[in-house]
Amino acid sequence: FCFLPHPLHPRLPLSHLRHSSAEIRKHFSGTSHGSLPHHRHSHSASGSFCFNIPQSYEAVEPVDLDEFLMSQLRSGDAELMQELGEFPDDDLEVELVERECRTIRPSVPEEGVELDPHVRDCVQSYTQPWLVVSRRTQGYGWIAYSERTDANRLLQRQMFESDVQPDKQEQLVKLCDDTTRTTLTCSDFNLRALQPDRRVENLLRFSSPEELDRFNLEARNSNRYGELFGLYPPIDEEDAVAIRPIPDCPKEHFGQRILVRCQTIKFDIEIEPLFATMALYDLKEKKKISENFHFDINSDQMKGFLRVHTPRTDASTLARSAVFSISYPSPDIYLVIKIEKVLQQGEIGDCAEPYMVLKESDAAKNREKLEKLRNQAEGFCQRLGRYRMPFAFATVNIMSAINSTLERDTSDTDSKGTMEKKGLPRRNSDRFSVMEDNYILSGFKPAVPMCTFIKQEGERLSDEDLFKFLAEIKRSSNQRRVKIIPGYLKLEVSPVPEMVPGCLSPELIPVKPVSEKNPRAVKEVLEFPSSEVYVPHNIYRNLLYVYPLRLNLTNRLTSARNITVKIQFMSGEDPSCAMPVIFGKSSGPEFLQEVYTPVTYHNRSPDFYDEIKIRLPARLTEKHHLLLTFYHISCQQKQNQTGSVESLIGYSWLPMLNNDRLQTGQQCLPIILDKLPVNYSLHSPEKLPAQVPPVKWMENHKGLFNLELQAVSSVQTQDSHLERFFTLCHALEGKTTFPIRVRDEKISENMFEHELKLSIISLSSSGLEPLVLFLHQVLDKLFRLIMQPMVIAGQTANLAQIAFESVVSVVNSLHNSQELAKDHQGRNCLLATYLYFVFRLPDTQHEIHTTGGLMAHPESRYSTLTRATANTVGFMLLQSRIRSTSNPDIPAPQSPEDTEVTNILGKGLNLPGSRMTAAGNVSNTSQSSTGSTRPTNRKLFHEELALQMVVSTGVCRENVYKYAWFFFELLVKSMSQHVSQLDKKAVPRRNRFSDRFKDDITTIVNVVTAEIGNILVKQQKELEQAEKVNISLAFFLYDLMSLMDRGFVFQLVKNYCNQMAAKSVNMSTLISMRLEFLRVLCSHEHYLNLSLFFSSPASAPASPSPSTSSQTSSSCSFQDHKITAMFDLSQDFKQRHYLTGLLLTELSTALDMESEGGRVQQKAISATYSLLCAHDLDQRCARPEVKAKIAALYLPLVGIIIDSINYLDFTGTALHKSRKSGGPEEDPDSITPINQSVAMAIAGNPFNTLTGKTTNMLTAETSRNLLMCFLWIIKNADQNLVQRWTVDMPLSQLSRLLELLTICISCFEYRGKQSSDKVSTQALQKSQQAKVRLEEALLGGIGARGQMMKRVGGNDRTLGQRENLRWRKDLTQWRQTNDRQDKSKAELDQEAIISGNLATETNLIVLDLLEMIVQAVPLADCKDNVVGGVLKVLLHSLTCNQSTTFLSHCFSTLRALIVKFGDLLFEEEAEQCADLCQKVLHYCSSCVDGNRSQACATLYLIMRYSYSSASNFSRVKMQVTMSLASLVGKSSDIHEEYLRRSFRTILLYAEEDTEMQSTQLPSQVDELLRNLNSILSDTVKMKEFQKDPEMLMDLMYRIAKGYQTSPDLRLTWLQNMAEKHNSRKCFTESAMCLVHAAALVAEYLSMLEDHKYLPVGSVTFQSISPNVLEESAVSDDILSPDEDGVCSGRYFTENGLVGLLEQAAELFSNGGLYEAVNEVYKVIVPILEAHRDFRRLASTHDKLQRAFENIIQKGHKRMFGTYFRVGFYGSKFGDLDEQEFIYKEPGITHLPEISHRLENFYSQCFGDGVLEMIKDSTPVDRKKLNLNKAYIQITFVEPYFDDYEMKDRLTNFEKNFNLRRFMYTTPFTKSGRPRGELSEQYKRKTILTTMHAFPYIKTRINVIQKEEFDLTPIEVAIEDMQKKTRELAEATHREKPDAVMLQMVLQGSVTATVNQGPLEVAQVFLNEIPADPKLFRHHNKLRLCFKEFILREHKCTLQKSEGSLSFKFQLRNKTMKY
Repeated sequence: FCFLPHPLHPRLPLSHLRHSSAEIRKHFSGTSHGSLPHHRHSHSASGSFCFNIPQSYEAVEPVDLDEFLMSQLRSGDAELMQELGEFPDDDLEVELVERECRTIRPSVPEEGVELDPHVRDCVQSYTQPWLVVSRRTQGYGWIAYSERTDANRLLQRQMFESDVQPDKQEQLVKLCDDTTRTTLTCSDFNLRALQPDRRVENLLRFSSPEELDRFNLEARNSNRYGELFGLYPPIDEEDAVAIRPIPDCPKEHFGQRILVRCQTIKFDIEIEPLFATMALYDLKEKKKISENFHFDINSDQMKGFLRVHTPRTDASTLARSAVFSISYPSPDIYLVIKIEKVLQQGEIGDCAEPYMVLKESDAAKNREKLEKLRNQAEGFCQRLGRYRMPFAFATVNIMSAINSTLERDTSDTDSKGTMEKKGLPRRNSDRFSVMEDNYILSGFKPAVPMCTFIKQEGERLSDEDLFKFLAEIKRSSNQRRVKIIPGYLKLEVSPVPEMVPGCLSPELIPVKPVSEKNPRAVKEVLEFPSSEVYVPHNIYRNLLYVYPLRLNLTNRLTSARNITVKIQFMSGEDPSCAMPVIFGKSSGPEFLQEVYTPVTYHNRSPDFYDEIKIRLPARLTEKHHLLLTFYHISCQQKQNQTGSVESLIGYSWLPMLNNDRLQTGQQCLPIILDKLPVNYSLHSPEKLPAQVPPVKWMENHKGLFNLELQAVSSVQTQDSHLERFFTLCHALEGKTTFPIRVRDEKISENMFEHELKLSIISLSSSGLEPLVLFLHQVLDKLFRLIMQPMVIAGQTANLAQIAFESVVSVVNSLHNSQELAKDHQGRNCLLATYLYFVFRLPDTQHEIHTTGGLMAHPESRYSTLTRATANTVGFMLLQSRIRSTSNPDIPAPQSPEDTEVTNILGKGLNLPGSRMTAAGNVSNTSQSSTGSTRPTNRKLFHEELALQMVVSTGVCRENVYKYAWFFFELLVKSMSQHVSQLDKKAVPRRNRFSDRFKDDITTIVNVVTAEIGNILVKQQKELEQAEKVNISLAFFLYDLMSLMDRGFVFQLVKNYCNQMAAKSVNMSTLISMRLEFLRVLCSHEHYLNLSLFFSSPASAPASPSPSTSSQTSSSCSFQDHKITAMFDLSQDFKQRHYLTGLLLTELSTALDMESEGGRVQQKAISATYSLLCAHDLDQRCARPEVKAKIAALYLPLVGIIIDSINYLDFTGTALHKSRKSGGPEEDPDSITPINQSVAMAIAGNPFNTLTGKTTNMLTAETSRNLLMCFLWIIKNADQNLVQRWTVDMPLSQLSRLLELLTICISCFEYRGKQSSDKVSTQALQKSQQAKVRLEEALLGGIGARGQMMKRVGGNDRTLGQRENLRWRKDLTQWRQTNDRQDKSKAELDQEAIISGNLATETNLIVLDLLEMIVQAVPLADCKDNVVGGVLKVLLHSLTCNQSTTFLSHCFSTLRALIVKFGDLLFEEEAEQCADLCQKVLHYCSSCVDGNRSQACATLYLIMRYSYSSASNFSRVKMQVTMSLASLVGKSSDIHEEYLRRSFRTILLYAEEDTEMQSTQLPSQVDELLRNLNSILSDTVKMKEFQKDPEMLMDLMYRIAKGYQTSPDLRLTWLQNMAEKHNSRKCFTESAMCLVHAAALVAEYLSMLEDHKYLPVGSVTFQSISPNVLEESAVSDDILSPDEDGVCSGRYFTENGLVGLLEQAAELFSNGGLYEAVNEVYKVIVPILEAHRDFRRLASTHDKLQRAFENIIQKGHKRMFGTYFRVGFYGSKFGDLDEQEFIYKEPGITHLPEISHRLENFYSQCFGDGVLEMIKDSTPVDRKKLNLNKAYIQITFVEPYFDDYEMKDRLTNFEKNFNLRRFMYTTPFTKSGRPRGELSEQYKRKTILTTMHAFPYIKTRINVIQKEEFDLTPIEVAIEDMQKKTRELAEATHREKPDAVMLQMVLQGSVTATVNQGPLEVAQVFLNEIPADPKLFRHHNKLRLCFKEFILREHKCTLQKSEGSLSFKFQLRNKTMKY
């Protein structure tokens, strides 16, 4: 691809500083390598903040995109043309989407009626399709992510040694030709008898190193995984700002739904038909919350009784199941079932009597009675079948019914998702009010409640009575004063299934799916929610419910007693006008013309409880009314009477409309006695004018009949403000005659404008619920008013401003309402839905010429077409074309359908995939030629809207910008519709919109930006608001990219960035804001094209002759500069690749900035990361050449990452090192701090370029994301380019790059199957739901519009609840925090596969780059450093857990290095070669065959290529031997059988290497391997003692001693011992091993050089421990330190010495021996002083200070070791027989603990019953022991000091350090018993001396000397008294005497104890003066002891004054006697 030269846009200035404030700011010019100064706030004189913003942060002038593209096209570059083929012209598509209808046909008004304009608009808005603007290429390739997990299933499993558990038994078989196993442990084991491993083919068959490289490259590139990010999860959704959730599709509102099925109604006797209704009641709200559902379970015989009265039975009336909806579940909801029967003579009680008396069991006995009753019933049915009477009722508490299933099923696992009752008490409690919404009615098991029937009382029929009854049963379980009718009702309550076949909506329209068979119908019961529901109407519904309440005829002296009311809905006064609109009850017709209320027998003022449901006509006229006729029913047929059973009482009526408004609410009507007057229906009965002849009223026109009307309608507003608004709007549109009537007032023409404005303003006063219900209609009307300037009586009335303000206030009130939901961007969900689905351009095109002088203004506010500035040739052409075809001044005829739709449809759009559907009559409208553009006299909505936004003021303006998202999305949708109507070919992109409009947009963007800035500066608490506005502004520009000239949009972006930077906002907030803004823009689906990625040179410019041009660094060619520049974030880059440039600028500034908690850095990195992730998984970018171009676009990111290396956190790995400062290669011998294995000390931090931990360290997770970006670029960029870049890189930069690679290896290390990390956990989500959410994030996400079509279906997506995806950001170590319990084995397995593949792929990318660096080496001059650096990285990768795949490639690369740079490596990098040997040997013992064979081949090559130089070869032999020693010493699980097999394989290589047969190599190799084999044999022994730590250490000690003459090996073994001790937490011993190692190094250093500051051999270390003298070197003649290969390890240097001692100091500190720390540093400090290493001196003194502080604080509290003498007796112990040791155990170890440990261990060795523990400490007599048993004797011993020693050992530490003598005492008496009376108690003291002083390099030391002496009874007493006195002295000498301690000491001293206290001693020994003069001395000594004791005791008692006084006196008196 051609690299386009820059003169294309010479006119662009480099930095365009628009704002004056920018000049005030100080500018920093950032130097290249991340050395931007840290931006602190500097206080200016005024005290305000002035922020220093680096100049590089200024947004540059963007390239003019469209201009650039045009010039490219003109230049005719063929390749570019091809790329541009994909450059979209337009990607917004305006689509009509049919709305989904639940029912088989939409609910619409009856046909053939002319509708009111308002009803017509409502119906149209409920049936028209959605108008949706979608993006054509939205989420192209993003669906990829959800399938990604499936793609991962095809991954091949990578093999990791850590996952392979070798089965020891199997392995050992067939290892030798011999099957005897004994040979394995022999040291002369015959290697040749073993079977060798498979050899690596073609190991030495290559013609040249180049061929080898080529072969390796091919091998590496085969079977690679394509998309790196496919193995790594997408970023957390919380960070994904660029997701604009698609609002839910508008739907009809349902609460939680339950299905109630009536199974049986059973009474003891069946004699007549019974009818039931059920409904829900909310006791708490005292409200009926559903309509009635009528059903019956009558047998055919019973139904037959009523045949006369039921002309037909419709299927829908046979339903027995109903679906109830509950919006606000509560424990107070009851299902009430009422039973009625046919009216018959008698009170309810009389009628119920047979039911209560006759039992089912007595059916045979009562047959005749029953027959009689049946006949009687049949008679009543035939005569009175149309009248009903109340009979019984039953209630069910819905919650209790559901809970009962829960209680039953708690053991059942399926009931997990049942009704959750978060923490609610099970009984219905009063506390409920707080927790209303916590009930979830889904997923419960079907409940089958049974309930009993309660007889209905005739006086208690009303709803109030029902609520009283419910309250009573809620209060008390026993239902008193109610009569139960025997029988039961059985219901089934269950959750509503997905599909309910045969379901009918409340309007009786079948709900989809309609079933083939005809099942019994299920009815949906309409809910009357107990509180407001804020969901806009979505379907046409127009129902009226009539509730007759009460009739009062008590004052009337008539015979009317059994009263019923006939109710009819009339459309006129003629009886034939009764309309069949009343819904029928059960088992009858669907609709009726009349209905009768149930009768209460002999009651003159009956209460009614009926509900009459009426389908209201769509067009109500003043003739529509309810007619009520009152009758008395004669129940008993008189003998002579054959006439009607009804006798008329009177009439009443209720007109449906009152002042054109539907009548609802409670009414009280008077009753007319005679026939009704003519035209009665035009007046209400209360206001009936005087008639001639006069009308007879019952009780003087008094209201006697109460009823209530309730409308459920989506066309009747039932709100005065809304009604007024709609009426006046329609007056504006329709052919209206003035005056207009609104309610009671009439509005004349001259008042019309005023009233209209008033009605617009008062919209916001309407109730929230009605406003929400009619939201779509209100907004449509307001938008129409904005567009419709009117001439009223010749005056222009511009309502635009007032309508716009009203829109703003509606938007404001919806946002401010607590009840309404918002999405996570703060958008009100109702408004978002309206904009997305409902809004279309206002249809002002059927212009209005009304008779009332009301006329549309012919001119618009301004016309875009006439403005000359916008003219271009294309425009002129377009205009002339339009003018020639039609006269623009005459509006085209249009259908009443939406004009926008017509235009879109008319054009057909010819777009691929446009799904166009619309109502049938649209497509055949007369297509006017103006369809393709617009007539001149039409205002454009987007221009008007933008204008209104710009000119708004005050509160309105504040709210416009506060809720800017709404107006932005409104603009975008109207602009999209505008653009879809333009002829795109004729109108160039930049002329689609007028300049005026562009100015307005610029103003709006600037104002919004200023608003955001102001909030950030002034109102910190509004920060969240600023963030939301910021995001909505970003989405606005994002949308404009698809509509407007992109150069113009880039200018807006630039203005935004610079305007934000000009505010004195704190830097991290600024970056954070700009980042979120850019994230949204970069998520544009054509972001790559907008960033002109195809104009970046993806490959390196060909260099004329690479070898010469880069021979010397000074003669770098111009092109090399160009390459380096490609990796820099240059001004030119930022201009050309505008968005990418801005994003990378933010990232680089963020990384250079200090922020609290790294939040900003994390944001910046995740923005870049998710962008690359998107490219990687986008199918459009799948081709490697495209990926190479994209990678080239991000090359500056590589530079940024290398510069930010100091901030990366890789604590998750073993690289948690002390970071060094200084030059790149300054300190190669750094030693790691302790707690790291020796291997890590070797791996080290290879480059030491890291400075001390900075404040803005990134979290581990963020570091991983950043590194992932780096690896992706390196993987996909052009390899030549990368190689050329590394060649020209300065050395310091190169070593940083190598360090970066090391970090990459550590960061992505495989963590093993068990803990496979978050990487895979997230990539493989358990639930379908998570997959759905990922799709949400990516599909809905990246372009924010998402898969619209998927959504319109409206399946709810839960956004933002990714609980199971959250994991802790604050952990320093990223690790899996998902609970592992919930994962199946297969999932864990799959996770391991993915994370294994990720580790392999990342390591291979690193390996590729290392190969590139090495292969470029011959061209560069500093190869040694480079090769060494590369080797370090490779070695580090071998330290990590690697897959077999990677290892085979890694070893190939290592072998190629050895072949190419062997000599160099062996000479210069000796230390690294030692590491290499160790790593390779480690893999030689691998249990994976492939790893072993690769390692053997590599080890053989090392030997072969080092053989060319004798010194190298001897060094290599030494290193291999040491490596094996260290390997064997360290790892407990070394597989010696595999190692032996590897030795055999290496032997075979040597034998088969034909070239080398003539040399000594084969024999040398043979000798070396024999040595190694013998070392291995030691390890076999070590294995046996793995469980016996003391024995193991003895063995290691012996091995180390054996290497006295081989310092390197001795050092290795000492380190091995240190390692072992450390792992057992024996820190002191571990430290001692290192001190010995340091002494060893010091010995050899002092032989080599004589420096004053170095220790003089091991003598210097005596102060630490006298044992160290062992290390004094053997004489010079035995060993010369300069001999090759000897003392060449890294530790035999001054740095190594310091390193060992520092580790030792840290270990001493861990062990609590702080005094020893000081001694160690006494040796270190002179060396550091000599090197002037003040940094380390500072940290040394810091550590010393801490040590001394610890001594002060913990001095006397420290616990040192406890010592035991352990003797072994018995031949079973072998070497140990009759050996005695002193064991050192941790601080507080009791005798039983060590006894138990040794007993357990040796019992396991010898088997049960062999070992015996000797319980006492008396000498063991061998003769008495059983020969077949083993005996162990354990005694507690204490350190023993002579008196003279005590003078020097003053502190606790000194009494526990350097101990060689120990003592234990054995009590005895002359009689042979151990204990006796005081006077005969003797004691034997035994003193043991050990071979070495404790602490030593092991924890047990042999006893070499034993002394004993006996004490007489009085001497024993003296010793006891001295001990007591000492205790008292200690207790009293404390700084703060401890009261409890004092009391214990006192009581122990005074009271007679078990051991006989001082009183007893005084009585026995001081009672009389001894006869034997020899005892005088002892007698006096004892008396002196007592004197001292009493003084102490007195002091003690004073301190503890509450001590027992009586004891004190008793003691004093007794002792005074003596």
